[in-house]
Amino acid sequence: MLDLDECIAAVEDAFRLRGEARAQPAGILGFHASGGGFHVKAAALPSGGRLSRSYFAAKINGNFPANRERFGMPSIQGVVLLCDADNGYPLALLDSIEITIRRTGAATAVAAKHLARENSRVAAVCGCGRQGRIQLAALTRVRRLEQAWAFDRDADVSRRFAAEMSEVLNLGVEAVSDFAAAARRADIVVTCTPSREPLLGAGDVSPGTFVAAVGADSPEKQELDPGLLAAARVVVDSLEQCSEIGELHHALETGALVRSNVHAELSELVAGSKPGRLSPEEITVFDSTGTALQDAAAAALVYEKALKQGPRRLLDFGGSAG
Repeated sequence: MLDLDECIAAVEDAFRLRGEARAQPAGILGFHASGGGFHVKAAALPSGGRLSRSYFAAKINGNFPANRERFGMPSIQGVVLLCDADNGYPLALLDSIEITIRRTGAATAVAAKHLARENSRVAAVCGCGRQGRIQLAALTRVRRLEQAWAFDRDADVSRRFAAEMSEVLNLGVEAVSDFAAAARRADIVVTCTPSREPLLGAGDVSPGTFVAAVGADSPEKQELDPGLLAAARVVVDSLEQCSEIGELHHALETGALVRSNVHAELSELVAGSKPGRLSPEEITVFDSTGTALQDAAAAALVYEKALKQGPRRLLDFGGSAG
């Protein structure tokens, strides 16, 4: 039920509500664990527009990168608890994997609408897992891509990605062995990996490129050299969150940027209080750490569609008629 186009629209609405100060800032709490970690993200959205009621959502995700090799399990596992924000009643418990994947791709699409050149035709994707797939698919919803380069540390994975996505998107997708070289030929670059060291520097991106860095969602992760952020117009999904766990965190730590160098939060672009791209030549970077506003928007979308579609079995989570 989580249609990608509908998810993009719902996530865009959530950022607009935040930019208009009609939604509170999202919250996050992180815990380290052996081999990975957990994070809890929470946010609320008011009723109106696409939403029939006010919602609160709390997502608990475990992220353990070696899971597939060690246990044959997904790297990310978790749940989203969706509640009525007016009375606290628990409405639904949803698996978080697809919600996390799709709302992340949706945010990149929203950012690309404001920060990628309208004539962008070539994309380069680093990381050819499920997130890489949704990132490329989401980008095709907002820009008329004609070519895409795909890179993964496992060459077989990138080749399978290229074959599959070429067919699914009716797009020329080619696996490459040199991501930096591909990035220099691209209009849009996406990194969606668990990397802990920079994959791209300032010299690896051509003027006018839009870069979406998706992988850094903890202080240890990093995909972009701070010098690239210093050379770009930087937009974040959450200034507070990115200062702690995103690419911005590393740029602040090295002194390449200070917080005032950040151009805007994505919510400000969507609400129209700040401009997006200002010239065809500037490099733009979207630091995407993933916010609970996105989770709440996607979970509420699924819940409301489920109520309409039926048949369904209702469980009384709260001990009273909800």
